[in-house]
Amino acid sequence: MAVTVEPEQFDLGSVHSGLLDCIQVNLAVLADHHYGPGAHLRLGARLDFGSWAGADGLPTVDPPLTVQLTTATGLLGLRVASRERLTRGELLAALRKDGGVRYAVADAYLLPWLPYHRRAHMEHSFLMAAGPDGWHITDAYRSDTAWGTATPGHWVLADDDLAELASAEVIELVPVGARPVDALPPAHTADAAAVAGYLAAYDACADRARAVDQLTVETWLLARARKLHAAYRALFARGAAEAAAERAHLRAWDKVVEQTYLAHRRVSRGHAEPPGVVDRLREALAADLTVFGSHPTASPAAPGPVPAAEDALRRRVAAVAGAVLGVPPAALLDGSPFDSFASFSSFRLIEIIERLESELGTEFDADDLVPANLRRVDDLCRIAR
Repeated sequence: MAVTVEPEQFDLGSVHSGLLDCIQVNLAVLADHHYGPGAHLRLGARLDFGSWAGADGLPTVDPPLTVQLTTATGLLGLRVASRERLTRGELLAALRKDGGVRYAVADAYLLPWLPYHRRAHMEHSFLMAAGPDGWHITDAYRSDTAWGTATPGHWVLADDDLAELASAEVIELVPVGARPVDALPPAHTADAAAVAGYLAAYDACADRARAVDQLTVETWLLARARKLHAAYRALFARGAAEAAAERAHLRAWDKVVEQTYLAHRRVSRGHAEPPGVVDRLREALAADLTVFGSHPTASPAAPGPVPAAEDALRRRVAAVAGAVLGVPPAALLDGSPFDSFASFSSFRLIEIIERLESELGTEFDADDLVPANLRRVDDLCRIAR
């Protein structure tokens, strides 16, 4: 490698990785690099509902790359100076020649720093440059996956590490000046007919395993977009805290994600589909307009009292949940919800349920696997009895 100069370094500390999808997140790195910490939150200025035909015939809210690039770069003050599909050899040659940084999109199946490597196909972005010690990769993506956690980081790879990378969409981006936040008021729009058509497709799909599997991706994308929009609203309001109604609504979206993933796991293992998967998504989408159309001040109702009985079943359930979450059982016996612990995720909830079924020698009824029954130790005790 002829390059002798260290490539440009990118600080990932200011990027809200958990709010961004795998295409947005490295555009966000560039935005903060050029315009300062938090510039990437402009990606959340608009919360619109759109869907496109997916590869399997079901609609998806994941926009095509061209649509996403056009929208994102306009909001972030980045201009596409060039865009081309390059083979691995062409990409490496271009980086050696000018020593610049490229934003690239390739199949995650071929990218060795990701848990998706050799496991799942999807478009994934990264930043790449040539250095004297190898190929410098920056990727700020964060997500909990079935194969481990994708975490933000920097990697220096050898030629052999990229041997599987047949080709990539390679984009050169240049800063052209970002609009001030004051000129980008937060907005949310959704066409009722478009939302209804999207949901009807999932309701009508006869292959429930396929429908619920795709909905795990859809709800994940939708929930992240709403959290990003809420973060931008706070930025636009000059640091004002999210309204109580917004916080409650985002928690409701988290529950939609968890329940959809739980339904997917159950159906994929040959169990009955838990009820209300599409209905919960419909309710959350309907609530978007109310919550994000204004700044309500009403606080959500306080949770009811937690049962205090310390019977053997409660201790067994707490022991299983505590082992999965990596917390002492006593921390769960006081009524603390599972999602109050940083280690909690949809994957951990699935593991708790499956371990409990094995531990107790039972199979939970599909009708009982709804959000109200899956938040605390006593909830699980109630459906296990």
